[in-house]
Amino acid sequence: MNHHTFTALADPHRFQIVELLRERPHSVGEIADRLGLRQPQTSKHLRVLTDAGLVHMEPQANRRIAHLNPTPFRDLDDWLTRYRPLWEERLDRLDDYLRTLPPEDPAPDPTEPGGTP
Repeated sequence: MNHHTFTALADPHRFQIVELLRERPHSVGEIADRLGLRQPQTSKHLRVLTDAGLVHMEPQANRRIAHLNPTPFRDLDDWLTRYRPLWEERLDRLDDYLRTLPPEDPAPDPTEPGGTP
């Protein structure tokens, strides 16, 4: 697992770019327009994503098309898979604990007589 993946995805704009590229490849201009960013700002974010190996750029005439690279996402999924049993066990224990709690009294309905306005 590469820590550059987390660093790249930690920025909200870069995360939005990745989400946008899930749909299909986009040009730098399309990404900038869709996310309301300036083109130089978009290019900087794409550079970080490219350096982290999440995106690769394809020159096409006078445009650059951004594509997602699936390998780092598979690596991330493999890494997270190791933690799933831990969280499933913890959530199962939480579920068991919540079942031991007495049910809560429902809040009074203010529209019924005797309810709090």
